[in-house]
This record gives sequence, structure tokens and C-alpha cells, in this order.
Amino acid sequence: MVLNYIWVAFFLIALVVGLIKLVVFGDQAVFTSMVTSTFETAKTGFEISLGLTGVLTLWLGLMKVGEQGGAINVLARLARPFFTRLFPGVPANHPAHGSIIMNFAANMLGLDNAATPLGLKAMQELQDLNDAKETATNAQIMFLVLNTSGLTVIPISIMVYRAQAGAANPTDVFLPILLATSFSTLAGLVAVAIVQRINLFHPVVLAYLVGITGAIAATIRYFSGLPQEQVQAVSALVANVTLFGVISAFILMAAVRRVNVYEAFIEGAKEGFNVAVRIIPYLIAILVAIGVFRASGALDALVAGVGRLVEALGLRTDFIPALPTALMKPLSGSGARGMMVDAMTTYGADSFVGRLASVFQGATDTTFYVIALYFGSVGVRRTRHAVACGLVADAAGITAAVFIAYVFFG
Repeated sequence: MVLNYIWVAFFLIALVVGLIKLVVFGDQAVFTSMVTSTFETAKTGFEISLGLTGVLTLWLGLMKVGEQGGAINVLARLARPFFTRLFPGVPANHPAHGSIIMNFAANMLGLDNAATPLGLKAMQELQDLNDAKETATNAQIMFLVLNTSGLTVIPISIMVYRAQAGAANPTDVFLPILLATSFSTLAGLVAVAIVQRINLFHPVVLAYLVGITGAIAATIRYFSGLPQEQVQAVSALVANVTLFGVISAFILMAAVRRVNVYEAFIEGAKEGFNVAVRIIPYLIAILVAIGVFRASGALDALVAGVGRLVEALGLRTDFIPALPTALMKPLSGSGARGMMVDAMTTYGADSFVGRLASVFQGATDTTFYVIALYFGSVGVRRTRHAVACGLVADAAGITAAVFIAYVFFG
């Protein structure tokens, strides 16, 4: 229901802004741009789904190997004390725990291509426990909000874009991104916990949260001690070695247990194509609405309005040119990426705006895209408090990014 209101609102706002630009400013091209965007974003939605088919097939096949070989069960046991309190509606021995931890690990390593199919697998397993199939469960909402908060320990892709843009030190945003995305994840966790009345002060939950925080702090300390030119290379190496190590462990454990690895892979891989086809309508629907909203000039008007408000309050306004990346990120990952690249091209990769845009890009994930993708893959239509809690995480990440950027970059 929430997505319905948001979807309609995007079109109505675009219509109003388009009429104002046409009648008041005589902009005759605005409606042409809006109509063109519907065709372009519909094509983009299909291409994304088509591109996901390969990685979905690969990772769902590997997940089936991991399930039959016992690797997923090992991961589930490691996270069980924490997850049984964070996801009280999921049985302690359910395979969803393993899939969730695999998705979180892939996200933290910046492995987008691996994280999405793993997340879709986790959502499907949570849906198997759902008695009201069209309504999101508490566990699904908790998982999705933590996913959209975008906790990323190693933002490889952003560092690559900064290197391509000519940054003197492409890795100088590493620590600010890690701090900003940590605030986003914490805010999302607290928001969902309050709504679902989950006790975050339970000794087991606190122990895991302290452990995770300690691991992040250790990561910060390690990478801050490296020569800056080595940070990108080491982070990429860690991510790739970890990923291939997981794949190898899945296959070896299955082989040791005399599982027919090839047949298990094929069995899981068959699910990939079906999932890719199922998500096409949901992706096209949300991307077309976002495309029309952006093409109408509504996003530019919003940024300009925020700039005037900040100026009226007497606050610093040098972060405003980077704001389009922050406002686009909950809507579209590719759109936000384009905004980030444009900011670095216009102002310079090493400018305050260029660096802040990079931090915005890494602070959160694409809330509306993830909601449409994950819930659409299992047929959930009533998202309950998922959108609100996801946007709380986004707001926390964006706000933290601004303050952290001022601390690090002036």
C-alpha cells in the first residue's frame, strides 16, 4: 500500500512540476523528456533483470551446493544466538539465517553482484515462513531495512570511480564512508527494533553488536595504518579472496559429504531464471516512476529548495551541490552513481563536493529499488513499516555523511 502511494505521488509531482515549467517558464521540452524517460527506464528495468539472470543462476546454484553440503548450516549456527533475537519469528534451525549472513557479508565486502542473489534467496526463505503471503513479516522487514542501510566495509566500486575521475588519493573516502554507513545501519536497526519491540539491550544482542563494532574499528585501524596507495589494492584483494574462498569451501564441503555437486548446482540454478522473470514488472514500475520524477525537474527543485532553507537558517551551504547524489540514492543506484560522477567531473574529484558525493554514494543503499526488487520477487504487496524505517536509515546516513565530511575534508 505504501509503495502504491509513493508511486502515484511520483507521477503527480512530476505532472505538477511539468505543468509549472510549461505554463510559467514556457519549457516545451519538459513533457517530451518525461515521456522519453518512461521508455528509457522501462528498457533499463528489463536490462537489469536480464543482467541479473546470470548472477542469480550462479549464486542460487552455489547456495544449493552450500545447503546440501552443510556450509549454510555452519554459518547459521554462528549467527543463531544473535539472529534468533533479531528475527524472533524465524526458527533457530532455519536455513534463512545462513542466507541472511551470506547477504550481509557480501554487502560489507562491496560485492553487489553476489549480494543481490543472496538477498533474494534469503527473502524467499523468509517468505516460506509467511502465512499472509502478500503482507511483509517482521523478519522480512528487519532484513530488508538492514539491507537498505547499506553497511559497506570495503567500498571498492566508489574508490574505482574516484581513481577514474583523477583523484590524487581515491581511498581518502574509505573511513568517512565506513563511519557514515555504520550510522545508517544502526539507525535502521534501532527504528525497526522500536516498532517491533525487539530488546537490543539483551546481553547476547549487545555482545554481538559490540563484536561487530569492534571488528569495524579494527578494520578502520588496519586500513588507516596502510600507505594510502595500498588501501584500494588490499581491500580489493581481501574481498575477492574472501568471495572465492567461500565458493571453494561450499564445493569442498559438499564433495567431502559425497553430495553430487554438479546436480545440486543445477537444481539451485534453475530457480535463478524464474526469479529474474518475476521481478521484471516490479522493477519497471518503480524505475519508470523515478525516471519521470527526475525528468520533470522535481529533484532539481527539491535540491534548490533545501539550499534556500539551509541558507535562510544561516548554515553552511557548500554541501548542497553534492545533495543530488544523496537524494537520488534511495531512488536509484545508477542515478546516484551518475550524480556522483557528475559532481566529481564538475567540481573535481578532490573537491569537498566531489568527496562528499562519494561518501553519500556509500552511506546508504537504494531503498525503493531494494524494496521493489526483494518484495516483488516473493509477491509481497503490503510493506507495512519497511519504507518508513528504511528512510530513517537513509536520513541518518545522509546526515552523518555531511558532518563526517566536514570533519575529514573541512
